[in-house]
This record gives sequence, C-alpha cells and structure tokens, in this order.
Amino acid sequence: MKIIYLGSGEFGLECLNALAQSNHSLEFIVTQPPHRAGRGRKQTPTPVARWADSHSTPCIETDNVNAPPAIEKITAYQPDVIVVIAFGQKIGNELINLPHKGAINVHASLLPKYRGAAPINWAIINGEKQTGISIIALAERMDAGDILAQAATDIGTDEAAGVLHDRLAQIAAPLLIKTIDQIADGTALYTPQDHSKATLAPKLKKSDGFLNFNEPAQLLQRKIQGFWPWPGASAIYISKKTESAKGGLRVTIAMAEVAANPNSAHMPPGTLDENLNVICGRDALKITKIKPTGSRLMHFRDFVNGHQTQAGDSFIKIEQ
Repeated sequence: MKIIYLGSGEFGLECLNALAQSNHSLEFIVTQPPHRAGRGRKQTPTPVARWADSHSTPCIETDNVNAPPAIEKITAYQPDVIVVIAFGQKIGNELINLPHKGAINVHASLLPKYRGAAPINWAIINGEKQTGISIIALAERMDAGDILAQAATDIGTDEAAGVLHDRLAQIAAPLLIKTIDQIADGTALYTPQDHSKATLAPKLKKSDGFLNFNEPAQLLQRKIQGFWPWPGASAIYISKKTESAKGGLRVTIAMAEVAANPNSAHMPPGTLDENLNVICGRDALKITKIKPTGSRLMHFRDFVNGHQTQAGDSFIKIEQ
C-alpha cells in the first residue's frame, strides 16, 4: 500500500525505519517547519525532516497541513493510508477522509487512558505500573478513534520518561507494520473506545517541573522520574555558607529515591537533614543525580563535595 507519513518528533523514527523496510511504499512525508533550538537559537529541522533527507524521501515542511497547498500535495500521491505520529498539528476531516483505507495514529498510552500530548510523562507521574502503545483510527476528537491494536509493557521502577519514550518507540514499530498489513488484507478489527474511562495527558510546560517540597516525597520522586529529561524537575539550591541576596543555584534533579524520615517534623520542607536528604511534606528525598545550571549531570555526592553541602542547606521552589 502507498503510505503518507505525518510526523515531527523522534518518537516516530523507529516506525519510519520499519515502514521503509516493509512491503509497503512510503511515498511522502509531511512535518513541521524548522524550530529554533540550542544556545545559538539556530533554525533546526525536525528529526523527521532529517530522516527524510538522509533516506531521500520526498518531504514538505508546513505549519498548516490542512491548508490547500499541503492537501493538494498529499492528494496527488493517492495514498491508501495516512500514518500520523507525534506530528504536532490537528488533522482536519478532509485529510482524515482522504486515504482509501483510512488514517491511523500511533499513541504512547493504553487508550482511552492518557489522551493528549504527554502520555508517557503523566503515566509515570501518576504512578501507573503499566503503559503501552495504541494504534487507532484518526478521528475528529483528539485520540478518540477506534482501536486497531495495542501492546502493553510494565513501567520500570526507576525508568525515566526519556528511557520509556525510546522503549515504547521500539515497541510501536512492529505493531504498526502488523496493523497496516491487517488493513491491507481486510482483517483489521476496529474497537470503539470506552469514552467514559478517558483520562487526559496535557502538554507539559517548563513550570510543571518546578518542585514544591511541601508535597509528599513519593509524588516528588515520580515527578523527577516523569519530567526527565524535559522539562526537568527543578529547584533553587540555597547553601548556608554562600547564601546571598541574589538567591541560590538553579538545579535540575534527575534521579532520587524516597527515604523515610520520622524525625523531620521540626524541619521545614526543602531542608537537608543530617543524612543530606531533602525533607518533604511527607518523608524525604534522597537525591542521587543532579544537574546544576550550566554544568554536567553528576552524582549527588560530587555536587555535595563541590559545594560543601551540609545539613541545614535547602532546596526551594522556583517562583514563576
């Protein structure tokens, strides 16, 4: 079958590789325009645009896939199926209804749970034990189409969002090819979602990662895990030795464990106890990896040695 691919993010690269090696024909790719990234704020093509260039696959970059010029280009290929993965734009009905055998989407959750832009992050933050991949028929409502296939996987105890992202991308690729094969031979089954069980996974903002140590340590640990590597679970480190009117040092906590601390009732949340664990609204956090602004990711013991960290130092919330 002739496939048109709509996508922008890295999550779909494994699926692109699988499509390129399949018995189907990857005809054309549509992706978002370049965006500014890095310290120099240079215009950077999407990962999908770079993939298309390296694989000599026709590709356009557009900020409106529903505009007539984009639709005309897609229509010219007479696609059998449109595949949408991490595209970043809402697909209109004209495109949804264009392909002969439908438009499908690969989503990183077990739908109907976690509809939205950040399903991997919110599954971890909310303490889910399992997540997975859903392949659905594209519908006008976001992530609400009929389910064609699903694959479940357990979330590792210490698995950060970035690691789970890459693992789910690998799970998605063979499932996508199997689903397209079923669509081609007419054996695909379309199962409606139970919309009453839908939950949301809204797009993340940088401020979502600003830690509030009045919250329980268990929730903060899941946020640290779920926000790594982006937006990052961040706070301001205040040293008693170097505290000044300028504030402290902004840091991103990359990994931590929950540590019980029954003797912390007299210490305000955010304070480091005698074991250099961070007092929280309930229990404490034992930081294991941390990244100071402008520095590398390091073990917390190296941070402690470099900053002469001691009990009574503290982490405070970043004010928006």
